[in-house]
Amino acid sequence: MSIGHTLLGLLESGPRHGYDLKRAFDERFGHDRPLAYGQVYSTMARLLKNGLVEVDGIEPGGGPERKRYAITDAGVTDVAAWLAQPEKPEPYLQTTLYTKVVLALLTGRPAADLLDTQRAEHLRLMRELTRRKSAGDLADQLICDHALFHLEADLRWLELTAVRLDQLAAEVAR
Repeated sequence: MSIGHTLLGLLESGPRHGYDLKRAFDERFGHDRPLAYGQVYSTMARLLKNGLVEVDGIEPGGGPERKRYAITDAGVTDVAAWLAQPEKPEPYLQTTLYTKVVLALLTGRPAADLLDTQRAEHLRLMRELTRRKSAGDLADQLICDHALFHLEADLRWLELTAVRLDQLAAEVAR
């Protein structure tokens, strides 16, 4: 995810302080990985330097002065271009899981056990996401659906690999 573009998009509704941007980001996009304050301010400094935001006001506070940021016309154009650009699909052609299976086979360890353990972990996470989805709002449901669909694809791969494990072991042994 582009943090800069996301913060710019949040600024389109009106000027905000860094604290407000962090709160809005975390509320909408950071359920599992909240944004660090340092990341907000370093990103805003870069956006300011690049002319995509401007300081709309400075207010004194109990600590450092609070800057209120506003998006510039160049920032609006940049967000529009980013939103119009399709994301590159991630084909996962070289995953850690595949590497572990091959290394288990190469080192004489039980790859089937590795697959079983991984399957159990995927199922555990799927149950957790299903619970979260049932209690969540629409945004949370959509995020959980996205993750669940990817986990389902992984499970299909785990099953297929388990069926082909002897064949893979023979190829790896060559």
